[in-house]
Parts: sequence; structure tokens; C-alpha cells
Amino acid sequence: MNQILDFAVVVIVISASGVMAPGPLFAANIAYGVNQSTKAGIKMAAGHTIVELPLVIILGIGVFSLENFPEFRTIISIFGALTMFVFAGIQIKTVLCKKESKIIHQKHSPIIAGIILSALNPFFIVWWSSIGFKLISDAMIIWAFAGIIVLFLFHIWMDFAWLGTVAFLAKKSSKILSNKNYKIMMLCLSISLVYFGITFLNDVV
Repeated sequence: MNQILDFAVVVIVISASGVMAPGPLFAANIAYGVNQSTKAGIKMAAGHTIVELPLVIILGIGVFSLENFPEFRTIISIFGALTMFVFAGIQIKTVLCKKESKIIHQKHSPIIAGIILSALNPFFIVWWSSIGFKLISDAMIIWAFAGIIVLFLFHIWMDFAWLGTVAFLAKKSSKILSNKNYKIMMLCLSISLVYFGITFLNDVV
């Protein structure tokens, strides 16, 4: 039980940095949320899931194929750690930038927007191919192929909760997610990325 809880905490904290990161999906979710409230965020998360689940399964198959490679764990740990440091730097720079996010025009349904903005987001692909790949590998060491499902369940609920909440607050014009509060939250998550990046490196020392 402790092993599951420990893994869940790691996945949730690390995933939060990606789920809550500013970007096209976040901006579009606010735009849709102004008119459609929570259901817009839920639909956008569903579209995101349509792209994310197959990607995680494919990466899981890749992990399964590479586990016999002697240096695989070392390489993915180092690559994942370095990517975390880069993402932390990018996020810190982004949240400290004073430019406002551009409004995304609502040309598609939230589900289609979630699919398009996820599939065409290079940071999303890089995150799963590096940081996410390490988490998938760790999960499969503990639960074999079922680890893919365990990891995905620990991760995906955050997309629905976050996007749904942001869309709801956009509709209500809440100040809970004010620019200042959001920046503080993202800076804290960026610091957590640096911490877990260091723990990834400790795995290979």
C-alpha cells in the first residue's frame, strides 16, 4: 500500500507541472469556459485523453521492448531529469513573462480543440517521451504491463479536474486563479520539478 501511495504522490506532483502549465490548451479552455463553464473543460479533457492514452500505451510497449537493454534505466533517468530541469526553466520564464495569453477563437467543439491542441503541442509529446517515459518505466517495474493503466489513472484525473475547474472559474470570473496566484502556483510546481529531477539522477548514482 505504501508503494502505491508513494508512486501516486510522485506521479501527481510531477504531472501537475505539465497539466497546469500555460499553453494553447489552457488558453483555449478559458475561452470555451467563459461560455460553457465546467462541461467545456470536461470535453476538452476528453479530447486530450483521446490523444494521450494511445501515446502512453505506445510508450509502454517501448519500455517493455527496451527493458533488456542494460543501460536503458540509466539513460531514461538522466534524460528525464534533464528534461525536468529544462521544463522548470521554461515554466519559470513563462510565468514571469508579463505578456497575456492570446485568446483562442472557438472554431471547433471543445473535444476537437482538445485533440488538436494536444496532438500538435510539441511540449506535450516531449513531456511524455522523457519525463513520462521514466514514470511509465517505474510503473512497469512494479506492476508489469498493468503499470501503464495504474500510471494513467493517477495522471488523467488531474486533466479532468484541472480543466473542468479552470473552465468553471472562467465562467464565474473568479479571482481564485488570479495572475498572481497562478504564477505562485506554477513557480512552486517548477521547483518541485527540479527536486524530482534530482531524485531521478540519484537513481543512477
